[in-house]
Amino acid sequence: MKTKKLAIIGTVGLPANYGGFETLVSYLTQFLNKKYDLTVYCSAKKYAKEERLKEYNGARLVFLPFDANGAQSIIYDIISIIHAIFYADVLLVLGVPGAVVLPFVKWFTNKKIIVSIDGVEWKRDKWGKYVKKYLRYCERLAVKYSHVDISDNEAIQDYTASEYKTLSNVIEYGGDHTLKREITKAHIEQYSFLDSPYAFKVCRIEPENNIQMVLESFANQSDMALVLVGNWKNSEYGISCRERYQQYKNLHLLDPIYDQESLDVLRGNCKVYIHGHSAGGTNPSLVEAMYLERAIFCFDVSYNRATTENKAKYFKNTYELQELLISTSNEELQQLSITMKNIAKRRYTWEVIANKYGYLVDILAFKKTKGKVSPQLSSSIHTSDLLQYEMAHYSSLESIHKP
Repeated sequence: MKTKKLAIIGTVGLPANYGGFETLVSYLTQFLNKKYDLTVYCSAKKYAKEERLKEYNGARLVFLPFDANGAQSIIYDIISIIHAIFYADVLLVLGVPGAVVLPFVKWFTNKKIIVSIDGVEWKRDKWGKYVKKYLRYCERLAVKYSHVDISDNEAIQDYTASEYKTLSNVIEYGGDHTLKREITKAHIEQYSFLDSPYAFKVCRIEPENNIQMVLESFANQSDMALVLVGNWKNSEYGISCRERYQQYKNLHLLDPIYDQESLDVLRGNCKVYIHGHSAGGTNPSLVEAMYLERAIFCFDVSYNRATTENKAKYFKNTYELQELLISTSNEELQQLSITMKNIAKRRYTWEVIANKYGYLVDILAFKKTKGKVSPQLSSSIHTSDLLQYEMAHYSSLESIHKP
């Protein structure tokens, strides 16, 4: 018997074609649909009429005529939240743009609110001054007026503890939807670089992902190719980067690829995965590369160190990345890839992640106040019930740092 009605708010929608939150929701509906009555809000802007399903993985889909990203995400999230309070018991809000209405939901209804703050969104370079101020304000409201807030990374948990003095719950992303695939003749005909060693990176083409740093590192050495998949055409920054670097024969700058099999082939057969993200929490593309048993070179920030448990290799600038490419032996890369896979198998599987979310939904009926930070060890979720799912990711808050 389904005990609660759960509304999931803040993503582009289902079926998942767009990003990390969408993949998360796809697996939440897969693993939790027998336990809860699920509704997922979707952006009609991203799905043609014939693609708008009534149900997916046992969840009801509600389409709204707004974009889930950019400025329209504010009204998209707000309307989704208002609609959901008329039927749902629990609102799972992914991201903070609509958090301005959460105080009213908490004051005037008995609905329970779970919010994933989605990294530290207001720090991203792509936002202007006033948008950053708005997102930071929304982040504060989301943490203050939710019954439970989620960080996808221990470094984000430390940040919210330092900034807001409350104890966030760490729940990451899964990577086990990826599959190791052999390179076929057809793949080589499509992507000629597959028959030689290459590095791989997939991301949004934005400054905080250190696109130019990575491109410059490979442009200045010709021993290894770099394959970089991203939305080059979506911004002046992306267009200018592509125009500048497409002349280099060892740089393969590909448009977005949404087909999982193609991504698995390209990412799963690279010699090293380059992760340049400097903002956010647990990044899905990084987790997927770890699960595919790839050696990882990460930009050196607390989020990436937390995700890889300080066991990847890290760089802070072009010179350091070039040094890693030159000096890391094949034996080191092989051992690094095994280490990354072991971490991913232990922490980043979708059944584990879905059960963590399900546990939070279940405890809300008994939760009176949000946990406060004390100068002691804090755990992602205080319970023994989910030890079988390796819930115990402990993070010391005695020496809290701000990313």
